[in-house]
Amino acid sequence: MNSASTKGSSAVSDLVPASGTVHWIGAGLSTGSGLAALCDTADRVLLWHRTEERAEEALEGLRINGRAAPRAYTLAALAAELAPGDVVVSMLPAPEHAGILAACVRENAHFACSSYVSDAVLEHVPMAHKAGLVVLTEAGLDPGIDHLFAHGLVARAREAIGDATPASYGLTSYCGGVPAVPNDFRYRFSWAPAGVLNALRSPARYIDQGTPTTAERPWEATRRHVVDGETFEVYPNRDSVPFVEQYGLPDAWTPRTFVRGTLRLDGWLRAWEPVFEELRTGDDTRIAALAQELAARYPTTDTDRDRVVLAVSLDVRAQDGRTWSGGYLLDLVGDEEDSAMARCVSRTLALGVGHILDGSLPAGLNRAAETADRSEQWLGELARGGVHFTLRVDQ
Repeated sequence: MNSASTKGSSAVSDLVPASGTVHWIGAGLSTGSGLAALCDTADRVLLWHRTEERAEEALEGLRINGRAAPRAYTLAALAAELAPGDVVVSMLPAPEHAGILAACVRENAHFACSSYVSDAVLEHVPMAHKAGLVVLTEAGLDPGIDHLFAHGLVARAREAIGDATPASYGLTSYCGGVPAVPNDFRYRFSWAPAGVLNALRSPARYIDQGTPTTAERPWEATRRHVVDGETFEVYPNRDSVPFVEQYGLPDAWTPRTFVRGTLRLDGWLRAWEPVFEELRTGDDTRIAALAQELAARYPTTDTDRDRVVLAVSLDVRAQDGRTWSGGYLLDLVGDEEDSAMARCVSRTLALGVGHILDGSLPAGLNRAAETADRSEQWLGELARGGVHFTLRVDQ
């Protein structure tokens, strides 16, 4: 288990049995058919939204009205309904998660989300672990399915090359939500525009030519990247370096390249130059206004179809001359049931919640599936649930 799961938890309670009740908070762009799948898995599902009426409308839109109960969300209202062993799924913005997790710990409930683990969430993990509660995080598309792909590739490469064999490697993991039919803007907002812009304002750290590198403006590190014969543009995001350890790469292997980043359509860099100029000079107020302007200028309609592309590749070159390379590719287009983004995020998260319900996830912190065997299990379940991908292995 991850060391953060056990910190400060010398006496650990038994895993709290799941009650069968799931509280799903929020019904935004990433809530899709996974919620419907949970209605088949859980004994009882409650959808919490801004108002009870909005929750009911969301259930009707997902065609599951009558199968889940609508609720008006406040943290106090949620806490009042929690029972030991309930599972709380937060689809709210990441800054909300720590407060919700704290309420879960007080009420002896499990917690799940698709977001990266924040320092604020980590503060509550030792208490949750000690109480026998599952904290499932990074269980969506990116992060989420990308982790499953990486664990699978690393396990195959380790088996082929050997942990103790000196080698160098390159691992790239690029993911993007793009328009299924390219537009002039070369983009379709599949999550909040303000989040998209602020992510571009955050420095990115990665390994390039064996050296840790930081891009203060990630888009300035954009490169062309060919996936299955199609050219895209990719750039690093967040901090890739800690994932070397998370993915279990052997100490005897040296990284040539290690980057987790974002994928965009070819031509995105040029189309977004006016946006980048604003990001270079604008303050928080201006960027917030720009997000609203872009949302109004490039609205998403009911007839639009999004496309999700996730490409994870690993190439290993041993000093004894042996080589191994492989890659996973997920390339999905949305349909009338739900968008590709909502399908990937919500079905992965629902799958993880299912494993909380059946008691197969350990107490404490879980970043999606953290072992190769469990990743293979999740990938098989995702494929059977309609999230399809391909695996390529070259030796």
